[in-house]
Amino acid sequence: MTDTPLPLEQGLFGRLRRDAGALWEGYVAHDFVRALGKGTLPDAAFRNFLVQDYLFLIHFARAHALAGFKATHLADIRAAAAAVTAIVDVEMPLHVSYCAGWGLSEQEMANAPEALETMAYTRFVFERGLAGDLLDLQVALAPCVVGYGESGERLLVDPATRRDGNPYDEWIAAYTSEAYRDTVRDAIATLDRLGESYGAAARYPQLLATFVAATRLETAFWDMAWRPG
Repeated sequence: MTDTPLPLEQGLFGRLRRDAGALWEGYVAHDFVRALGKGTLPDAAFRNFLVQDYLFLIHFARAHALAGFKATHLADIRAAAAAVTAIVDVEMPLHVSYCAGWGLSEQEMANAPEALETMAYTRFVFERGLAGDLLDLQVALAPCVVGYGESGERLLVDPATRRDGNPYDEWIAAYTSEAYRDTVRDAIATLDRLGESYGAAARYPQLLATFVAATRLETAFWDMAWRPG
């Protein structure tokens, strides 16, 4: 990790994060995340999370494909296409490989039923993207992309976090890597750019409502992971 902090308090994202208040804090500092950092998270809860995360990634790729459809500039279409490729050809194979170490096969995960919380968040993202524009879609996705990065950063500075001998250390490392930090920076910068193009100032109350709802749904995803089986 570099010494340069993530720009979490800057721009449109910073305003949304600040105005979400305690709800955002409850999401990025969720008990699930803190238990993961301490290494005390039950194995069954983590496996449940991994299965649902696999199913979520499929919809995450679809959401970026939708972003390409909603985009009106070639640069945004290229960015969406690159995101789909990265998720399908890089992130998902890495996820499958990691899950194999936890005794989960791809077939098993693909055949697992979606939790209601998985359906709720992913379908909310699609609804905002279909009913709104590219900015609406990216605001709905921001709590996922940026929130995982902030959760990871918090674990790094939390004295309760245990790295040596922690079975979840690889997960912590993935979401605090420089590659993921770049993804977070890009997401924050994209919100600022789209905000200027799509009139975020005049639409801010609606965008905040989307951000708050998405944050609630992401928090529910952590809640779901505590209920294995």
